[in-house]
Amino acid sequence: MLEWSKGTAWADHLSALRLFKYITFRSAGAAITALALSWWLGSRVIAWLKQLKFGQEYADKAESGGSLAARLLSKKGTPTMGGILIVLALNVTTLLWAEWNTLVQLTLFSVVVLTGLGFYDDYAKIIQQSGGGARSQVKLWVQGGLALFIGLYLWRRPSTSKLISEIMVPFYKYPVATGAGLVGLALTVLTIVGFSNAVNLTDGLDGLAIGSTLIVSVVFLVLTYLAGNREAAEYLQIPHVVGAGELTVFCAAMIGAGLGFLWFNCHPAQVFMGDTGSLALGGALGIVAVLIHQPLVLVIAGGVFVMEAGSVVLQTGWFRFTRLRYGTGRRIFLMAPIHHHFEKRGWYESQVVMRFYILGVLFAVIALSTLKIR
Repeated sequence: MLEWSKGTAWADHLSALRLFKYITFRSAGAAITALALSWWLGSRVIAWLKQLKFGQEYADKAESGGSLAARLLSKKGTPTMGGILIVLALNVTTLLWAEWNTLVQLTLFSVVVLTGLGFYDDYAKIIQQSGGGARSQVKLWVQGGLALFIGLYLWRRPSTSKLISEIMVPFYKYPVATGAGLVGLALTVLTIVGFSNAVNLTDGLDGLAIGSTLIVSVVFLVLTYLAGNREAAEYLQIPHVVGAGELTVFCAAMIGAGLGFLWFNCHPAQVFMGDTGSLALGGALGIVAVLIHQPLVLVIAGGVFVMEAGSVVLQTGWFRFTRLRYGTGRRIFLMAPIHHHFEKRGWYESQVVMRFYILGVLFAVIALSTLKIR
């Protein structure tokens, strides 16, 4: 019962409002609200993007895949920047259902910044009508600057300094290093920048990036709730972070918004999220992981994203090395990111997406097992 209503005539009528004190109730409300908002806005946002001619008229990399379906199905003209729909539903819902604290403020601020960066990149691609977009140095400077700001802010605050100065690793209950602020700061920057770009690289097939993001979001829905609950955190011997429970509401909103977007993004996609969505969602996952002191668990839970980014790094590095060594660049994969490699091998687009979903669930289970295997 609400404290201010005790002893009043209307106390019994207002007693149901006590449900809003519970994170579980507000998280469920956030997920449903974000899903409903995404469904309601989806067709309107798509029509608006088409009206503005924010479509992809240049050839998509997936069209050069090896499967017959990928060759025959042209994605030209499909509107991009659909990440606007995800971010709008996510931010509005979080503001409605979450209690305002520093962790929520940092997360939403970061999402807005990365959405702006992604929008600029998508707009540059539309103007150029090529896959180039904004210069990679510009994106890295903005991402790195944001991540450095978050890391320094957390490090300088007494209540959150341990999130940076202590290093936690999966499957081990105690910090492996204390007073390692510079190492923690570097890990923070790598986590946020790395996953922002990893989700961006994964966004190449219908439903792949958003579906994989949903799987990881479920993992962090659980982790944020446990990290914010003192008794649960002590029982499981994981770091307890005051206020982290409100990030559960954020994760629930991200799940609802993501499911709503997947409704329109599943094969054949009516809209692409573009960098507007992928940079923001990847960065959000990285930030949430940092804020609950579990950045390395994200590496496990986001195994699909690690595969995608790793394939690009390996392909690029090996090509440059062999070009210097032998005069001709050689490749490890038929095409990178790795989802295009499997298209070249003859997999249908839907096969690649579903099999990566299965891998994503496997990585998620392994990540959740770190709660007990310590």
